[in-house]
Amino acid sequence: MGLLTFSLNLTLDGCVDHEEGIVDDETHAFFTRLMDDHGAMLWGRVTYEMMESYWPAVARGEVDAPPALREWAEKLEAKPKYVVSSTRADFPWTNSHRITGDLRSGVQALKDATPDGVLLGSGLLANELDRLDLIDEYRFLVHPRIAGHGPTLYQGGLPHARRLELVSATPLRCGAVAMHYRRV
Repeated sequence: MGLLTFSLNLTLDGCVDHEEGIVDDETHAFFTRLMDDHGAMLWGRVTYEMMESYWPAVARGEVDAPPALREWAEKLEAKPKYVVSSTRADFPWTNSHRITGDLRSGVQALKDATPDGVLLGSGLLANELDRLDLIDEYRFLVHPRIAGHGPTLYQGGLPHARRLELVSATPLRCGAVAMHYRRV
């Protein structure tokens, strides 16, 4: 059985707005390595649609992009992508699949079928999956910014606090810190 790893960019005040992080070759290399280490991606519909609106065009060479972005896009194109949605059934992006039925059993089945693990990249979905005790690890890239607005991580709250152990903390040249935690 593979682990479910929740990974996201966030600011010091917990903002998870994708436009608030530092975007450079080093941050993209971090997420490319993380994606390489996992067997599949897992998103909610909103994140899937955001990703689908840009990255396939980069992978096809239709958008001018630096090498680090193109590498990410090409690897993402090939990676199995799973989506949780109650409002959309058709996911035409290459290697995209919908998780249907009960959320807990659907995600657990995905974990069971993916020995290299699943990388979760949706904040709202993570909130629900954490409520179901399905997240095993957290890999956050914490950016040296205070956004002063939301959305924020776990904005919807959790029924109780999560105790985590630090696996590693790696500073990047841009000032962001790659934090790796496991549930205790």
